[in-house]
Order: sequence, then structure tokens, then C-alpha cells
Amino acid sequence: MTQLPRAMLIDMDDTILSAYGRPEIAWHNVAAEFAAEFGPFTSQQVAAAVLDSARKFWSVAGAEWRMKLDEARRLTVAGGFAVLAADGHALSEDLAVRLANRFTAYREEEMFVFPGAHDAIDELKARGVKLALVTNGAAGSQRAKIERFALSDRFDHIQIEGEHGFGKPEERAYLHAMQALGVTASETWMIGDNLEWEVVAPQRLGIYAIWIDVHGDGLPADSPVKPDRIIRSLTELLSPVDKNL
Repeated sequence: MTQLPRAMLIDMDDTILSAYGRPEIAWHNVAAEFAAEFGPFTSQQVAAAVLDSARKFWSVAGAEWRMKLDEARRLTVAGGFAVLAADGHALSEDLAVRLANRFTAYREEEMFVFPGAHDAIDELKARGVKLALVTNGAAGSQRAKIERFALSDRFDHIQIEGEHGFGKPEERAYLHAMQALGVTASETWMIGDNLEWEVVAPQRLGIYAIWIDVHGDGLPADSPVKPDRIIRSLTELLSPVDKNL
């Protein structure tokens, strides 16, 4: 067993909070609420079209769209509706806007802190680990989550992309957080759910990178990414394993 590191950089969304995971479930649930307005289409068909549109959008979208999630969702719904219109039945722009806005509200309603996350963070801090919350996204929405879920006093440094002007996977996002904590890469662990942001980029800097797989799905098939460790919840950080295993 190794000792805990001097510092940890911890992601927020889908690491501490259940926030954006399982979009297929969320879109199907939201679409079901509007089923009576879809004409010849089932809510499942609409949800599938919107999901496909969203995946295509986010596969090429620049970082600036993380600051404009509401607008991005309206665009992806409109894109899904456009594909459905090719089958001869157009759904209204008003419906697209209402569906997208409802998805945003649904996400807010369904957010919660993963069991044990607060206690794990508190125990790490009690053991002397310096903690930084490093999250991408818009200043207003991310700061609201931090306050809503009582995270502000649990961290020594809070770094929000929209407040600082840079975010993961930019190198300066990690370097700035480590500088704020007064630590080096070899003294630091990064924990989060995004393989590029919380594993690949930190590893390039010499940071020990831990991927959190809250749903137990495992690494994507043929993934070239090799996290230094995989955990299911933050509570596992309290029992670190040998880095050489």
C-alpha cells in the first residue's frame, strides 16, 4: 500500500455528482413526456434521432460550446428533428426549443451527490491531502452546483473553466491547479470520468491518473488509454493500491 499523495485534483461532473452520464436514458425519459406531440413518430424514435445528432455535434464541437450548453442542446434537438423531417413529417421549432429546455431542467432535477463522495472528500482533507476541484463548464452553472451540493468549503482550490478562461485538457489547467496547491506532478493524483481530460492529458505531465467508472461499464473496447488505476467511487481513494501493481 502506498501513502496518499500530497494533492488530488478532482473532477466534479460524473465524478462527485451524477450530472451528465447516461444521456440515452435522460433523452428517452424527456422525450416520453412529449410523446403526444410527435405525430407519427414514437418518443423512442425522436430520442434516438436527438442522441445521434448530439453525438455528432459534440464529436466536433469546440471548447466554447461547453460555455453554451443550453444553446448546444437546442441545436442538437433541431438537428435530430431535421433528420426526422426527411421522412416527410416536420416537427415544429417551438417543440424543439421546449424539448431542449426540458432536458436542461430534467438534468438539474436529477443531479445528486454520489453516495459516500462527501465523506470521502472530508476524510482525504482530514488526512492532510490538498484538494482542488477542477471542472470544465460555464462559470454560472458550475458555481451554482458547487454551492448547491456543499462543495465550496471542502476544497483548498476551486477551478472552473468559465471563471479562469481555460480548462481541461489544456496543460495549464493542471499546472495552475498544482501551483495553487503548491505541489508538483509527482506529488499529485488526478481523478475523473473523462479519459482524455482526466487520464491522457494528466499522464503526459507525470500526474498519476485515476479513472472513475461509476457505472461499471469498463474501458471502451479497443481503448488505447491506460489509466494508472480504475475506481468505482471516491471512497476507494481512502485505500490506495501499490502504484507498481
